[in-house]
Amino acid sequence: MQKKAINFKNIDAYISEYPENVRVILEELRITIKRAAPKAEEVISYQMPAFKYKGMLVYFAAYKNHIGFYPTASGIAAFKKELSVYKGAKGSVQFPIDEKLPLSLISKIVKLRVKENEAKATAKKRK
Repeated sequence: MQKKAINFKNIDAYISEYPENVRVILEELRITIKRAAPKAEEVISYQMPAFKYKGMLVYFAAYKNHIGFYPTASGIAAFKKELSVYKGAKGSVQFPIDEKLPLSLISKIVKLRVKENEAKATAKKRK
């Protein structure tokens, strides 16, 4: 389902390419991330919606059977137990498209990533 040939200019353009049922899920995810990281900037990176705050925070993408969520390896590791019910890899998790997104868990992961990026930015300033 992911559109490879299109160069998306923004998250609205990305979401608009999908059927209504998928658009609803993607918007829900987008809103959850925005609420957890209100200072984050929406960007397109690697042709996926992403959020940036003192560095990249998280990415997401729609596929035929799942929504990919990419909070980096640290975001996955910190919530390994909660995420164990989903398919995933070192820096990603797959949420089945026909199941409700775990929005409160996603929010916790995003908030953790914000704290990590803030800590990295502070450490860089001290050098």
